Amino acid sequence: MAALRQLLLAAPRTSLVAVRCASKKAGGSSKNLGGRSPGKRYGAKKVDGTFVHAGNILATQRLIRWHPGAHVGIGRNKTLYALEDGIVRYTKEVYVPPPRSSESREVICQLPKGAILYKTFISVIPTTEVGSFKLVNML
Repeated sequence: MAALRQLLLAAPRTSLVAVRCASKKAGGSSKNLGGRSPGKRYGAKKVDGTFVHAGNILATQRLIRWHPGAHVGIGRNKTLYALEDGIVRYTKEVYVPPPRSSESREVICQLPKGAILYKTFISVIPTTEVGSFKLVNML
């Protein structure tokens, strides 16, 4: 018995300390990534003189830069689209603002007397496409 006791005391003791593992994955700190999204690509999609089909988008805009003319519709997000097949035309027309009543004194901007305002309109002149595939017309 004494020999067994000597043997146990002489042997190196192994510690029963548990190895602790991470309970969560290591991750970087979160950052505010606002402002890094790509642009919306607003602007004119069809130029003057281009043939378009009904439903083609003519321009996308955030504020109303181009106004819908003949055979052009405007969507909820101010997108202009063609209502008929035809050729796109851009025109500038004189805009005369309606006279203000004397009761409403709030003026957004003061224009000089005799100033002329212009609005750009996008219109579609309905025509049949020249040089189209003949089998399509037979259907």
